[in-house]
Amino acid sequence: MTLKISSRGQIDPFIVMDVMRDANALDATGANIVHLEVGQPGTPAPERVREAAAAAALSERLGYTDAMGIVPLRERIARHYRDFYDVEVDPAGVVVTTGSSGSFLLSFLAAFDEGDRVALAAPGYPAYRNILSALGVEPVVVETRLEDRFQPTPELLGQVEGRIDGLIVASPSNPTGTMIDRAGMDELTQYCRKNGIRLISDEIYHGITYGHESVTALSFDPNALIINSFSKYFSMTGWRLGWMIVPPDMLRSIECLAQNLFISPPSLSQVAAMAAFDSLDELRENVVRYAKNREILLAELPKAGFDRLAPADGAFYIYADVGELTNDSAEFCRRMLTEAQVAATPGLDFDPYRGNAYVRFSFAGSEDDIIRGVQRLKDWRINTS
Repeated sequence: MTLKISSRGQIDPFIVMDVMRDANALDATGANIVHLEVGQPGTPAPERVREAAAAAALSERLGYTDAMGIVPLRERIARHYRDFYDVEVDPAGVVVTTGSSGSFLLSFLAAFDEGDRVALAAPGYPAYRNILSALGVEPVVVETRLEDRFQPTPELLGQVEGRIDGLIVASPSNPTGTMIDRAGMDELTQYCRKNGIRLISDEIYHGITYGHESVTALSFDPNALIINSFSKYFSMTGWRLGWMIVPPDMLRSIECLAQNLFISPPSLSQVAAMAAFDSLDELRENVVRYAKNREILLAELPKAGFDRLAPADGAFYIYADVGELTNDSAEFCRRMLTEAQVAATPGLDFDPYRGNAYVRFSFAGSEDDIIRGVQRLKDWRINTS
């Protein structure tokens, strides 16, 4: 007898992880792949974080913590909102999570029921729609436009047929790096309040910007769910630590879900993360490196034939329109990997409808990798054109 397998796992893959797996397999053969596929900082966690972790590993018991996180870290995150955004946050509303991925799962479960409809932009982070689908919540894909900087607007949302129960926004966005300014965020939050839409704001790339202001939705809507992470700006991807700012009426639901799904966030990471907020000079230096990598790609990618690029206001991605080169971004990236030995992510990961004509390049790695990667792409395009 064949045993049943749940349909929940029958969702689209997170393609970038497949690309990284294949690139790592080639690396293992001595291929020396240039990794422009994964949004992972090439720098380690800040020095003070590593020192704090080493000390805690030797001196702390590192058992379970409260499901919502340790109080000192929650208080420090609340202070970060006062310092960074001039917004007062009650530490009781801060929930520390197992990465931002834990925040997404907790927020979607607490905010939406099966059959609810949640709008999100395409192109956008694929895990949003895949997690929603696994939970029985319908992702309503809003096809955004370059003239809107690939961000949702009240005008685009007004064109959606049927009700919308939630909206996910990301600024800076993955994969485009585009941002929502203060006026745009004000308009979106007003639209959501007027139409009874729960707003979830993904702010995990805040701090990594290039001449643009990071705007938190919390400045305009105290009922918005805010998601952030230590992975990107704080360069702590493998530490698996994120946080949420949660309105009071949702706190107990999220606490109960967190207790049952995760017990608690990683205790060592929580203790060490306290030092991340005392490492701003080091973190700003990281952003300077990203900015240099961004300049290199913006200048050199067009010389390799990638000349239609989204405006990268923040994060560490370049989203390239390759429609004149291919109508199959997955195959295009496969060839790029095997022939040019450069790993990049096909746009189909971020946009199931138009992503066949796009590719995402990450510039989170070292400057040497960026220079080496674009040179390989130039040589490859010359040899294949």
